Order: sequence, then structure tokens, then C-alpha cells
Amino acid sequence: MPRCNSEAMSMHLEEIAFHIAPGAHAVLILDQAGWHASAALAIPANITLMPLPPKCPELNPVENVWQFMRDNWLSNRIFKSYDDIVDHCCFAWNRLVDQPWRIMSIGLRQWAHGL
Repeated sequence: MPRCNSEAMSMHLEEIAFHIAPGAHAVLILDQAGWHASAALAIPANITLMPLPPKCPELNPVENVWQFMRDNWLSNRIFKSYDDIVDHCCFAWNRLVDQPWRIMSIGLRQWAHGL
């Protein structure tokens, strides 16, 4: 999707809902981006949205994943086009997916694991 908005989020939720097993219910934990809580959002019946408290990135480990990707593969660049941005993001994502141990270490919260 080229934009983050209520329409794109509604389509995303629809896709998630399609893959939920019959009779099951999903709870999606979200940050408080405007499109996550918009009144215009179409929330499927088999999904419940659970927003995180505002300004609590420590509760959302994916924030560290995005930061790692920016720090290592996406920052300090000039993109030639929208497609160039998408290509770089896909490269970064696929490179990270090939390193599951890194994803685990990035998302680890010492305070949550008593370390």
C-alpha cells in the first residue's frame, strides 16, 4: 500500500480476518497510529483491536525491528522513486527474515525476562 490510512488498514484487517481459522478470534496489538483507531475503520467480527498505551515503545518490540532496519539498510539514502523505496524495504525485510536469531535478540526485553 502506498499510504497508511483507514482504508489501507481496513483492507489489512480484512486480509487477516480471512486467514483466521473458523470459530477462532484474533486479538491484534497495535500502537496508537491514527489509522489504527479511526472511526472509519472496518473491523471484522473475528478481530479485536487492543491498543498499546501512548508513547510506550518498550511494549512494542517491533519498534526496535524497524529501527534496526533503518540503522542498517534504509537510512542515509536518496531513493529514486516509490518503486526504489519498495525495493529497498523488501531487500531489508528479506535480509532480516533470513536472520531469525537477530529478530529474537532485537525484540528481547530484559525487564520482561528477568535478565
